[in-house]
Amino acid sequence: MFIACEDAKRMIKEKNAQLVDVRTPEEFAAHKVPGAVNIPLQDIDRVGESVLNKDLPVIVFCRSGQRSHMAMQILLSQSFDEVYNLGSFMAWNQCPDL
Repeated sequence: MFIACEDAKRMIKEKNAQLVDVRTPEEFAAHKVPGAVNIPLQDIDRVGESVLNKDLPVIVFCRSGQRSHMAMQILLSQSFDEVYNLGSFMAWNQCPDL
């Protein structure tokens, strides 16, 4: 379940959604998306609940959408109600700011 970039930006603005980059720290350092926190996929099951607010929507992304899909499944299994997959981090720059 992918979320359109425009919808993701609207959700961040209107619902204070949390933007999570699940790429490696090296990938995150090379190409950051403003406002995103880095929780690598291999750590999401350990730290997701301690870093993220379950009462707010979560939008995850990575390089291609595969790792973010896995991260979305993990967060949903941890009782996060609203988790969306943006897919590739490049999608962020392909739509206008709201």
